[in-house]
Amino acid sequence: MSDVYAVDLALDLRASVSSAVLADLRWHLGTEDAAEGSADGIGDMAPLLAERGPAMRIGGVLVGELARTADGWSLTARQEVHAELLPELDSLAERLAWHSRTEGVIGQIRFYEEEVPDLLVNRAGELMRTALAPRGETSR
Repeated sequence: MSDVYAVDLALDLRASVSSAVLADLRWHLGTEDAAEGSADGIGDMAPLLAERGPAMRIGGVLVGELARTADGWSLTARQEVHAELLPELDSLAERLAWHSRTEGVIGQIRFYEEEVPDLLVNRAGELMRTALAPRGETSR
């Protein structure tokens, strides 16, 4: 048994997002080196959105793209993330929600053996995690 989570993100960032946040995001996407003296890239930190190609556990393809738009940036990522990296993923998702123009669902996360994901929801810049239940089941 593995401790892998399927993570999907799809959101738009405001044009006013800081260069530091963009640099951090690019580092996580594997497209930029960590800034000199930054906390990223030091110790056990690893890019969270940098894998590409066939997924090992969740099926499909791992991707991560950041594209400039007329009024900001668009991010789409699909990755396998190990459980020990979930605190770093939560921190990154919180920073992205804070700078996001996308209200509502900005992603999802699910343990790879589960059928139903938790939704990552942006509510006025605050990241909320909403657990879903399969149809016909109610939460306890």
